Amino acid sequence: MKKLLSLLFTLSVVSAQADDFNIRQYGAISDTTQLSTNAIQNAIDACSQKGGGRVVVPAGQYKMGSIVLRSNVHLHLEMGATLYGSTDLRDYQKMKSSYVSLRTQTTTIQLIYAEKAGHITIDGFGTIDGRGAAFAKLTWNDEGITRPHLLRFIDCHDIMVKDITLKNSGCWMQHYLACDRLQIRGIKVFNRNNYNNDALDIDGCHEVTVSDMIADSDDDGITLKSTSPRLCENVSIQNCIVSSHCNAIKLGTETNGGFRNIRISGCVVKPSEDQTSQFFGHDAKRGTSAISLEMVDGGVLENVQVSDIVVEGTESPIFVRLAHRARPYAEGIPVEQVGTLHGVHLNNITVNNAGATGCSITGIDGHPVEDIYLSNITITQQGGCKAIAEPTDEKVAEYPEATMWGLLPAKGFFVKHARNVVFRDVVVNTIQPDERPEFVKIDVE
Repeated sequence: MKKLLSLLFTLSVVSAQADDFNIRQYGAISDTTQLSTNAIQNAIDACSQKGGGRVVVPAGQYKMGSIVLRSNVHLHLEMGATLYGSTDLRDYQKMKSSYVSLRTQTTTIQLIYAEKAGHITIDGFGTIDGRGAAFAKLTWNDEGITRPHLLRFIDCHDIMVKDITLKNSGCWMQHYLACDRLQIRGIKVFNRNNYNNDALDIDGCHEVTVSDMIADSDDDGITLKSTSPRLCENVSIQNCIVSSHCNAIKLGTETNGGFRNIRISGCVVKPSEDQTSQFFGHDAKRGTSAISLEMVDGGVLENVQVSDIVVEGTESPIFVRLAHRARPYAEGIPVEQVGTLHGVHLNNITVNNAGATGCSITGIDGHPVEDIYLSNITITQQGGCKAIAEPTDEKVAEYPEATMWGLLPAKGFFVKHARNVVFRDVVVNTIQPDERPEFVKIDVE
């Protein structure tokens, strides 16, 4: 009986080992002067053909161009393993997606790509470094064209990204478009080496959890988008630490479908410890906003809860904006209707060392924001301003940004074109005396 159990145990170990596909066994070389792209892709393909398993990246430094992940593949980076992106555009594979959105109108390049695949994991305590500083910005909309994304998943399901460190993308670090059941846990993101260096972009995805992420980005930090008619829906973000020159936590700017059932809690927004480089944003020490909730391209924003947030150093901490930029997600499909924004709860938020700009909650004439509830919020800002008249230009079609009007007429909240906005236990302190009132309300019911 003991011999039989021993044999069964041995067979189970062999079976487990057979599910690992070590990239070195497929020809990968720990040498950043030589490409290991084909070796890594061959390991992935072999893993997929066998029905799935782990593609293991052992300790070492490996250079690669574009790779494509397949269903049931678990890409595991051991401690001490680093995958470096090639700095030569010729090593990147051009991918044309079948999914129609604002972000898939052109063939794009990325370091790691998957489309219409499922049950994919990327994990381990290694690093993926895109070396994105090597790719110069050539035109205004060249992200993903001549500057590669690091991770891009389109129309995928059951995706897990955990524990890994992601660094230095050519543009957006991670773009998850139209994906279902996405989990991101315990990752570290550093993306301050180029333009459009977002940390995380969740775009039209359903059933998403993001937790315990530390992110430091030049452009927006944790960003929900909707670049197609598909909403971002049923999303939970919690226990993250975010640094950004721009907007730390943002819904927008692209909002063709919109956002529904979003819960963000237990996060810290703070300045970056690296203040030596800046491409976008307010200044190197203070980001543009901590929380931006935007609806400008005809979609719907509803049932959004943001709670238990601590903010240190941001210019305009809270920005809620309904407007009509009307940017279409595809040619020939105009955005004719103004979107809607209602059912927002902001609770238990502490802001220290904010700039003097103030916060704003605004709709446009005939299209108010509705049912906005703010409670237990304390903001300490620079102050030191004289009385300021309200902005006369409503900038209905302009790019939404918390600082778009400059200094606001309220040191606390400027509210315009709004219905049922409730403030409860909201306190605004200024370091320097400030002549502006705490609240200015125009066309508010």
